[in-house]
Amino acid sequence: MGTSAQRLRVGLAGCWAPREVPPLGFARLGCHSRPTFPLAPSSRSFVCGAAARPRLRGTMQRTSRLKRELHLLTTEPPPGIMFWQNKNRMDDLRAQILGGANTPYDKGVFNLEVVVPERYPFEPPKIRFLTPIYHPNIDSAGRICLDVLRLPPKGAWRPSLNISTLLTSIQLLMSEPNPDDPLMADISSEYKYNKEVFIRNAKQWTEKYASQQNRASKTPDEEVTQCEASTPKESAISQKRKGNDMSRKGKKSCLDS
Repeated sequence: MGTSAQRLRVGLAGCWAPREVPPLGFARLGCHSRPTFPLAPSSRSFVCGAAARPRLRGTMQRTSRLKRELHLLTTEPPPGIMFWQNKNRMDDLRAQILGGANTPYDKGVFNLEVVVPERYPFEPPKIRFLTPIYHPNIDSAGRICLDVLRLPPKGAWRPSLNISTLLTSIQLLMSEPNPDDPLMADISSEYKYNKEVFIRNAKQWTEKYASQQNRASKTPDEEVTQCEASTPKESAISQKRKGNDMSRKGKKSCLDS
């Protein structure tokens, strides 16, 4: 039959080759042969590592930014605001806001929970009140209706904002409620149509739940959570009707976004 080189030339000329197993590293395609190069395990791991790099980079950027923000909040906090880490965790934080003067919340100390999401700063932190507060834009679970706490298009959060800005905005909301975008429709109606009753009820809640003297005298078992706090009854039936008419609209605008 001749040498192997002669048999290969005959096969290429007549489009025929003996039925021999091609050498390792070649695959037969018709009457032609082409080299094959299997993907090495190191190459596969390189591809997986490249895909994981953006996530690792994002985590490092988030951690670096949080460290800077925490340092600034602890060394130069905004007036009337305190801030600290909960159990030394950077994504579970606590804050305190002092009630502003000339407001129903004066001399009150309000605790807040700040949970930093994994995609921060591209998503806003989740902030809620732990101390009960009588306010049209803060519900019985402590959730806050504020545009900077929501993503666009319904919200106004931007990555250029930070936790200090959010806490300052919440402090301003306590002093200047927005009754046109409420979470508590009955309180919003009371604020708009019977301001004196609203101020009296808000002061009572502040003295009961947020005053330093009452908080110090309570044991942990006596602490009242935000969900258990009950809203005082309104004095006029007309106010209740107005509040009920607004309830669905107010809650949908803030919580469904």
